[in-house]
Amino acid sequence: MDGQREMRAADRDREATAERLRVALEEGRLGLHEYDERLARAYGARTYAELDEVVVDLPGPATAERSAVVPAAPAPVAPPPAAAPRDAAEAGAAAGVGATAAPGSPDEPDTRSRLLGLWTPWLRVAALLLPIWLITVITTGHAAGVWPLWVLGPWGGLVLMQSVGLIGVDHGRTRRNRRR
Repeated sequence: MDGQREMRAADRDREATAERLRVALEEGRLGLHEYDERLARAYGARTYAELDEVVVDLPGPATAERSAVVPAAPAPVAPPPAAAPRDAAEAGAAAGVGATAAPGSPDEPDTRSRLLGLWTPWLRVAALLLPIWLITVITTGHAAGVWPLWVLGPWGGLVLMQSVGLIGVDHGRTRRNRRR
């Protein structure tokens, strides 16, 4: 038995130990800091003995009866549409084209989060390029042109058009919901 403990561990053995540590973290047996330390030791282990030291005080995998994991409930089936869609947007949404969730459902992101998702990358790039341009102007003493606008202008225009379209779609949806 001691001879096997001194044998070199494979990547698959390290990954199995890392998975055991992840389960222990999810069960609350390890804190995040201790998990991180043990994970580093597991991936740095060369022998089975070193891997065993990482999990020696953790219980083995739980049996199905003792497991706290609850099987997932089956996904609810959407009822068939009651009436024919009134316009192309509703027809696309009913067919699942261009829509990920039914209007008004809790899974559908609201307008604010969708707008934030559109504008956040643009704002991050603007926050990077404009200070670089400003530093360049300050250090050279002259402003030959606002070169960040070559990137931010067209991109911002596209994002603005998408935002206007997004807001228009949401207002149309609100009007249709009021009529019902």
